[in-house]
Amino acid sequence: MAELELKERQAGDVTILDLNGPVRMGEGSVALRDTTRRLADEGKKKILLNLGGVKYMDSSGIGELIANYTTISRQGGQVKLLNLTDKIQDLLVITKLLTVFDAYDNEAEALNSFK
Repeated sequence: MAELELKERQAGDVTILDLNGPVRMGEGSVALRDTTRRLADEGKKKILLNLGGVKYMDSSGIGELIANYTTISRQGGQVKLLNLTDKIQDLLVITKLLTVFDAYDNEAEALNSFK
């Protein structure tokens, strides 16, 4: 199975992580966690997760989203989601997490939403 690819880019003071591939138990969720922790350590506290390329996420992937959200929020930052696929959106609705995360379909809108 393919592994998760993470591409990092900056838009002003917002760090955008483009995720491509599955977010599941093992490498994918570890890569996401490590990247988020590193960004937090670097003082980058505005993170936009572009999930447009994520076709599959398991419960550990959901757990990682929450862990990332908690890590960044504790430091006074924000984590927002971009381009949820139908599958991921359904998953977030079922788990009631769509109420926790700000999610956007439009990158410009998402970027403007950061304070």
